[in-house]
Amino acid sequence: MQRIPCVLMRGGTSRGPFFLSDDLPTDPAARNAVLISAMGSGHPLQIDGIGGGNPLTSKVAIVGRSTRSDADVDYLFAQVNVDRALVDTAPNCGNMLAAVGPFAIEQGLVPATDPETRLTIFNVNTGKRIEAIVHTPGGRVDYEGDTAIAGVPGTAAPVRMAFLDAAGSKTGRLLPTGSTADAIDGMTVTLFDMAVAAMLANAGDFGKTGRETPAALDADKAFMARLEALRREAGRRMGLGDVSQMVIPKPILLAPPAGDATIAARYFMPHACHTAVAITGAVCIASACCTPGTVAHRLARLPGPDAQGRRRLIIEHPSGQTPVEIEQDPDTGAVTRAMVIRTARRLFDGFVHVRDQVA
Repeated sequence: MQRIPCVLMRGGTSRGPFFLSDDLPTDPAARNAVLISAMGSGHPLQIDGIGGGNPLTSKVAIVGRSTRSDADVDYLFAQVNVDRALVDTAPNCGNMLAAVGPFAIEQGLVPATDPETRLTIFNVNTGKRIEAIVHTPGGRVDYEGDTAIAGVPGTAAPVRMAFLDAAGSKTGRLLPTGSTADAIDGMTVTLFDMAVAAMLANAGDFGKTGRETPAALDADKAFMARLEALRREAGRRMGLGDVSQMVIPKPILLAPPAGDATIAARYFMPHACHTAVAITGAVCIASACCTPGTVAHRLARLPGPDAQGRRRLIIEHPSGQTPVEIEQDPDTGAVTRAMVIRTARRLFDGFVHVRDQVA
């Protein structure tokens, strides 16, 4: 069998192998075949690979030096399907993104500085840039710290990420249909593209509270079938074509918050409800909350801006809360910057073995 170097890392609430781009085939079909074999996809337990049998643990990051003058590294995210031998590189993953900086520094792609290292990541999936600040006291990545994030036990060092000009990540427009609200099959939805292409809907329109557990939502087969039908039509209207084999647009159910948060959300991946919320999803939701006329804006308990003109929004989700800091253009109101804080950890490194006929 072929040995391919990789590092298994947790990024935010996701986990998966990180590869250097030079260690994988350049041909997309050959690369995807390697990833499917490595993860063991096509089996619900991914028993013949290193995947975790869950969409959150069946993710891959491919990282290399950037040829762009405005970025340090390129990051390609791959969502590897658990049950089927499919790889989707259409979306981004903001949780896996949290580990890209530490990985790039430790692999020698970016020099570390003391006490922290700032780098710019170009997301190949979306064509957008993200600034990351990694804790590197003494010029070495330090994973220990006192930052806690919902959905991950314990604490770790913070990784700060700022999404730059994230509007139109896949469709080229913040509002792909030109409207803040569209009617699909009698339902009012917002088709929104900020960090991730998404379909935002009012949970109440489905007879839901927006505070159901992911397991309860996944078990409601009639609801899931209707949500998928709406998602496919949303994808067509957003200019994405037939999205039946894609994981975007992401369906997101929204509701007024139960506590002191800004809004409650249930984020779908898209065929299962996330146990927390994707970071790109949190950026998308927070930005929509700040955009008048959207489903999110109508449901949100929107905070006022601080002295610097920033708003701190809190997304309520099944595992707790995720804060997002939003900066808007004072003249147009457009979101210009979205900042989130995540944590990451290196779990192990070595080689993944794939069959000769695949590699």
